[in-house]
Amino acid sequence: MSVRKIRLGIAGLGRAFSLMLPTLVLDPRIEIVAGADPRAEARARFEQDFSGRSYANVADMCADPGVEAVYVSTPHQYHVENVLAAAGHGRHILCEKPMALSVEDCQAMIDAARNAGVHLVVGHSHSFDGPIRRAREIVESGAYGDVRMMSAMDYTDFLYRPRRPEELDTSKGGGVIFNQAPHQVDNVRFIGGGMVKSVRAFTGAWDASRRTEGAYTALLTFENGAGASITYSGYAHFDSDELVDWIGEGGLPKNPDNYGAARRGLSGVDEQAELDLKSQLNYGGPRYAGFDPAKALPPERWHQNFGLLIASCERADLRPTSKGVMIYDDGSKRLDEVPVPPVPRSEVIDELYGAVVDGRAPVHDGTWGLATMEVCFAILKSAQTGQDVQLAHQVPTPALLRAGQRMTNA
Repeated sequence: MSVRKIRLGIAGLGRAFSLMLPTLVLDPRIEIVAGADPRAEARARFEQDFSGRSYANVADMCADPGVEAVYVSTPHQYHVENVLAAAGHGRHILCEKPMALSVEDCQAMIDAARNAGVHLVVGHSHSFDGPIRRAREIVESGAYGDVRMMSAMDYTDFLYRPRRPEELDTSKGGGVIFNQAPHQVDNVRFIGGGMVKSVRAFTGAWDASRRTEGAYTALLTFENGAGASITYSGYAHFDSDELVDWIGEGGLPKNPDNYGAARRGLSGVDEQAELDLKSQLNYGGPRYAGFDPAKALPPERWHQNFGLLIASCERADLRPTSKGVMIYDDGSKRLDEVPVPPVPRSEVIDELYGAVVDGRAPVHDGTWGLATMEVCFAILKSAQTGQDVQLAHQVPTPALLRAGQRMTNA
């Protein structure tokens, strides 16, 4: 029996698209039919790879009658414009994180989708990952009592990967608050029930050549009295994958001998040369590695992860890992294994497909995305003012254990 496919248009053929490409190509529920990007080389490569229709601007692609849903993977400052265009043409939407750069823009996206009668899914974030979902299911089961405290930390080389100038400009969505904090905030909100009450935070911008926040630490207080501390650094010193068995963010083995490679790659490179390097490596560029479906699923592959996360319940600590959830209870410790999905990030397509084809409300909808971004905005504001920031747009984590929501492989 043939599978009903979602006819997908891609808004932005850049880095986010490249990362999602294995999912979009290998998942039988997706058919890529159109793409939009201002770069001629990206459009040419897209036509070659997919025999699809290409457009120089997103609005024209959204008007294509053959497009059923749009994946918005453009630079962050264009998300609101692109989502409004997609909704205006009655297209369902999968929007990359960060959802948008202000509460007002997030709300405008929610309103546009609601008024058009289309679904808006915000992702990918790591709260889609199977072990994070399984940890929430364990919490919902009540087996170990309520969540009382969470600790999350991740140390990477994020700030020293090749960047466009706007990626180092906070006002345009640059830096770790917009790029990385949504992952951590989504994870702790998802496991902890969603309802953050207040935020107190510190941010760091310690390299004058990278003019944006490269680190943060924040304390999140939840409505139910639970607390979460989240810490991130992208300054390419300590690598927290050392603490998670050298399994990288994408779920693949990582070579610790590559320490310092990101900084070395930018050594002696000026801003224009860095921009040229980014363009060359991007989709359609002369140094773009391409995508080979036959090599997309290496033999050693686990769940994606985002550093170390521990959720302390009343009677056990839960630690999502790349292989499942470690449970440390009063008398023993064990791994609750979660099978790796056959297609990377297929959990994202599960939500999109459930919404578009089955009419099922997505977990990571626009209101969820707004609530996560409200925490991120509060991190910036608290760091600037030195004060606690109270929140007003939070929503609870939907109940996962009701019929039709539980993980099929849990």
